[in-house]
Amino acid sequence: MEKEEKKFVNKAEEDEMEIYGYELCRWKLVLVTVGVICSGGFLLLLLYWMPEWRVKATCKRTTLKDCEVVLLRTTDEFKIWFCAKVRVMPSLGANPLQNPNPIVHKVSNGHAVHFCESAIRYFTHHSVKYFWNDSVQSFDVVRGLDESTFCSAIHNEHSRGLTKGMHEYRKAFYGVNEIAVKVPYIFKLLIKEVLNPFYIFQLFSVILWITDEYHYYALAIVIMSVISIVSSLYTIRKQYVMLHDMVAAHSIVRVSVCRGNQEIEEILSTDLVPGDIMLIPSNGTIMPCDAVLLSGTCIVNESMLTGESVPVTKINLPNPSEYPKTMGDEIYSPEVHKRHTLFCGTNVIQTRFYTGELVKALVVRTGFSTAKGQLVRSILYPKPTDFKLYRDAYLFLLSLVVVAGIGFLYTIVNSILNEVSHTIIIESLDIITITVPPALPAAMTAGIVYAQRRLKKIGIFCISPQRINICGQLNLVCFDKTGTLTEDGLDLWGIQRVENACFLLPEERACSESLLKSEFVACMATCHSLTKIEGVLSGDPLDLKMFEAIGWILEEATEEETALHNRIMPTVVRPSKQLFPESKQSTDQEMELFELSTGYEIGIVRQFPFSSVLQRMCVIAKTLGEKRMDAYMKGAPEVIASLCKPETVPIDFESVLEEYTKQGFRVIALAHRKLESKLTWHKVQTINRDAIETNMDFMGLIIMQNKLKKETPAVLEDLRKANIRTVMVTGDNMLTAISVARDCGMILPQDKVIIAEALPPKDGQAARINWHYADTLARCTSSSPAINSEDIPVKLVHESLEDYQMTKYHFAMNGKSFAVILEHFQDLVPKLVLRGTVFARMAPDQKTQLVEALQNVDYYVGMCGDGANDCGALKRAHGGISLSELEASVASPFTSRTPNISCVPKLIREGRAALITSFCVFKFMALYSIIQYISVTLLYSILSNLGDFQFLFIDLAIILVVVFTMSLNPAWKELVARRPPSGLISGPLLCSVLSQIIICLAFQTFGFFWVKQHVKCLCCSACNILDATNTSSAHDGNETHQDEHNIKNYENTTLFFISSFQYLIVAIVFSKGKPFRQPCYKNFLFVTSVIVLYVFIFFIMLHPVESIDTFLEVRFNFFSSDLLYCFCFLSSLFGCREKAPKAKYMHLAQELMVDPEWPPKPRTTTEAKVPSQENGSYQIITLT
Repeated sequence: MEKEEKKFVNKAEEDEMEIYGYELCRWKLVLVTVGVICSGGFLLLLLYWMPEWRVKATCKRTTLKDCEVVLLRTTDEFKIWFCAKVRVMPSLGANPLQNPNPIVHKVSNGHAVHFCESAIRYFTHHSVKYFWNDSVQSFDVVRGLDESTFCSAIHNEHSRGLTKGMHEYRKAFYGVNEIAVKVPYIFKLLIKEVLNPFYIFQLFSVILWITDEYHYYALAIVIMSVISIVSSLYTIRKQYVMLHDMVAAHSIVRVSVCRGNQEIEEILSTDLVPGDIMLIPSNGTIMPCDAVLLSGTCIVNESMLTGESVPVTKINLPNPSEYPKTMGDEIYSPEVHKRHTLFCGTNVIQTRFYTGELVKALVVRTGFSTAKGQLVRSILYPKPTDFKLYRDAYLFLLSLVVVAGIGFLYTIVNSILNEVSHTIIIESLDIITITVPPALPAAMTAGIVYAQRRLKKIGIFCISPQRINICGQLNLVCFDKTGTLTEDGLDLWGIQRVENACFLLPEERACSESLLKSEFVACMATCHSLTKIEGVLSGDPLDLKMFEAIGWILEEATEEETALHNRIMPTVVRPSKQLFPESKQSTDQEMELFELSTGYEIGIVRQFPFSSVLQRMCVIAKTLGEKRMDAYMKGAPEVIASLCKPETVPIDFESVLEEYTKQGFRVIALAHRKLESKLTWHKVQTINRDAIETNMDFMGLIIMQNKLKKETPAVLEDLRKANIRTVMVTGDNMLTAISVARDCGMILPQDKVIIAEALPPKDGQAARINWHYADTLARCTSSSPAINSEDIPVKLVHESLEDYQMTKYHFAMNGKSFAVILEHFQDLVPKLVLRGTVFARMAPDQKTQLVEALQNVDYYVGMCGDGANDCGALKRAHGGISLSELEASVASPFTSRTPNISCVPKLIREGRAALITSFCVFKFMALYSIIQYISVTLLYSILSNLGDFQFLFIDLAIILVVVFTMSLNPAWKELVARRPPSGLISGPLLCSVLSQIIICLAFQTFGFFWVKQHVKCLCCSACNILDATNTSSAHDGNETHQDEHNIKNYENTTLFFISSFQYLIVAIVFSKGKPFRQPCYKNFLFVTSVIVLYVFIFFIMLHPVESIDTFLEVRFNFFSSDLLYCFCFLSSLFGCREKAPKAKYMHLAQELMVDPEWPPKPRTTTEAKVPSQENGSYQIITLT
């Protein structure tokens, strides 16, 4: 066949894969069958482990259009292969979102025959179906209504519901609406586990040992393997059950849907398909799918997805076609329009609806395509962990295999030279089982398991245990600000109103009598997303503080009141009776009459919820008795000021705002506008927010105090001392963020801050970055800020650049500048993130981009946030920690119940301890296999071997006990400035391991040949002793080769004792303590085990016991070399101080140290050469 152009599925997405088509080849199948029979099934196992080989061995290449099997390969750095079988299903069409083809009727033999026009080919991979798409000549995922669907089409084309026929047609494509986490049967898990290469190797080893009559040792390994398999099956099944229970909340519920003929039908949630109109019940529900709200309002708890327990208000999606002049049409996206989208798995607490027009939502995604489904898929099919330790471990094992190969050839040659033919194969293969330790995988995971248990005890839960080791390498941690570094709650410091475009003096209280009916207080009372849940006011903490500060009352209409009207009864706010001065002297009866007479109430008619992208929220309200409605808006001061009439914004707005933000206050701006009288209630419900949020009147500022959490400064100081960089990523104002960064110690007092203000191309001008030097004057520390009318220039003058280079500097930028720099100045990105400390006004996706940019310069990045806007960054980081009360959040690998950042150093300490434990265990297991390899190789030279019970004693009594106790060392009590190494293959480490191998080899070789040389003298001495003491006839023979397998001889005994001491000494040497783990002498079980083993081995060596000697098959003798070895080996081991290899950011830092143009000088601009040119081309222009 002609070479087909390379095709891809999920193009340009995170899970992008290459795809190749194959069809079954009969002659290849015959050859493979013969090969499987001839190899005793080993070829079948090999093809089971290698999907690429399996497909290429049984199929031949063909086009994707005609293929029967597809071969997939990921395009990331792992290049993992998968294969899937292509299936065929009958269908009336190729696109589920288009009308099906009509059924063709034909008459055959007088009977009508119905048949479909076509058959659709598809395959399933990782719970996602890929259907053949003729237009792109490749397989593609069938999308729901979440892509390429305009907002106007959602209302005009999809709001009527599906007919039953169309519903069945779509269900054939989308399948059952469920996130199916099937708990596998034990037998299936068992087969999958047993077919693991590790257990196959163990099975091979056991068969070999039984053949060689090592029955007890083989039995012990079988018992260990069974225990390991049972433990593994229990853990895997438990994880499946936990995940199944987590996603089963919406598995099967009954829902009501509207059909195309306006008929309401009750169906199971598993039958929902994109395009169905779902009715949201008034008493709430768990959403079984992703749906966009068409009518009504919902209060939703999204904690399952975000970890944020604050209820969110969802409003219906506006219809652009109703107001084409004021609203532009756009493509619907669940991420962009998330304030209109109800996500699968979230809990709808309350709904508010129209009488006769129930709360309706259009199903846009089902099953694994939903937001929750994608999260569950990421848990079921995690991306492999790319960590240098694991890569090096495989290389080290490969080197052991090479060593085993050398031993294999040596054994064959030695057996031929000694004319031993009957055991040549068994002994040759036996050397392989000795060199590659069977218990290595279990030993490597021990440290991680212990670390996970310790983390759980301190309230840190982990859903990805392999990341614990990676956390030991973290050298940079990003922190969200609000709720992470600072308290969740805000305190109202004061307000500063504006009259006649001038700021009035700051006021401490907003609930004074003079302000009761002011527009400023009305804005505070209405512009929020608060709601009552079971009688308790609930919502965003900032909104709660603002509303509580004015002392008003919020009342929501009941269902009975709503049913009496043809529209949603608005939420009403009114002042409490204590706020009216006349009420204090009134009687109860007079109070009732007074309340009726005053009647000052405001109804919230329409709400535009807060958007982190827009950085504002807006409401339309109507005061009782007024004819015209009012629009109130609050949000980021810069954004609000830009939407107000210029003549209403004070001239000194920027300087006043700067003065507050430099002192760390969080500032919210308010604005108001009287709406036109022609705007009726019905028009208000459908109007676009852009038509409302313009030509506003600026009303003033609310100053909120966001206090640091008491733990924050101390934790950041610990991280700074440990040479771990800290970065702030926040949605707040930049100057506020810089102030908080200085307060908490992220930026030291003497450090300088450079603000990068990037501007996109405009009017033919290239994109540019203006560099400002932040003001470093001491901030006012009094309780009230001094508001100066004059603008303080934000700059810093240096006498020379050399003076500046000696000063540590930090970059700060906002989200807009970050986006421009990513697009137009890619060459500058590494330089900026190298010193970037404050990133303000960052959108959720920009936080993820920042984490990726830091990882691109070889930082190991941690991310700590509250989970609300940080989900993407938490998942992308090497170690994401969500501060949540939930035990396990799917938004993050780690979840901490402690609501402060003290969990960060704890996690890093445990990660370092687990990483060092993995190094220690791996080196110990490698040395164990090499020591035993040396012993057996030397014994093979005299046609001997270690005995069955000697193997048993070494593996069970020494190795297993030592491995599982040396992993128990807890983490060191504090972080140190040095990080543990990240890989096994480094000069100092290899030098250490090789030197110890040489020492072990030298001692064993010396002991072996010394005993071999003097064996006759020793035999004679032994005979004389035995004759004199009249011992049993078991010791009649003095020949070294008396027993059948030549086990009980002096050479064997010598090597057995020497190697036993070597195992213990290596364990002590490799059981590293400070500065990453507690010293080994604090590990009681390890110390006790080693001492007991030392005493026992010394005892049986110096004071032989006949029963023990018979059991271990040793011959009684004294070898002073054993004692000599114990001390010489300890004294000869000198650890080398490891030097971590330089990462990209280290090289970059060195380059910038000698760069005279960096950091940018004051009052300069970096300009892109030409906007249309490739990213990264720029030049420096100095502005005078």
